[in-house]
Amino acid sequence: MQREYYTQIKEEKMAASYISIPRDLTKVKSKVMFNLTKRQLICFGMAVLIGVPSFFLLKAATGVNAAVMGMMAVMMPFFFLAMYEKNGQPLEVILIHIIETVFIRPKIRPYVTDNYYSALIRQAEAEREVERIVRLSGKEKKHRKEVCYAGGIKSGRKKGGNGNLKEKQER
Repeated sequence: MQREYYTQIKEEKMAASYISIPRDLTKVKSKVMFNLTKRQLICFGMAVLIGVPSFFLLKAATGVNAAVMGMMAVMMPFFFLAMYEKNGQPLEVILIHIIETVFIRPKIRPYVTDNYYSALIRQAEAEREVERIVRLSGKEKKHRKEVCYAGGIKSGRKKGGNGNLKEKQER
């Protein structure tokens, strides 16, 4: 939608000047050449590069009418890429969204919330599991020490070994 602003020139009371200013400036696009954007120029150029040779190839094999129809069929996707836009999104973005919703994402997407109470319960269970692991690792260390001492082996030496005299005095 555009709003027209009325400006009256003081010298000429009857003469008026109308300036149309778009309300949403995000929809204004910079034009490069022939009142076309860069995107449109690139897409139209690709359409011409593919469409014209296909016309001459089809014209040699079929009649002119069939060649023109074939050329139009080959060039149409490029024109759609250049011109079609919905909600500010170009055609390839819209096609990506359609492909994702139809083929990639699951058909049924249940609404799942993260219950705060269940999160607290999961946290408490995780803490209990950690404590259990710590207790077990402490018991294993004690058990290992007991096994070593029960066999008469202390710090890896056999009973009756000469060893270091200073270590024997410290014990």
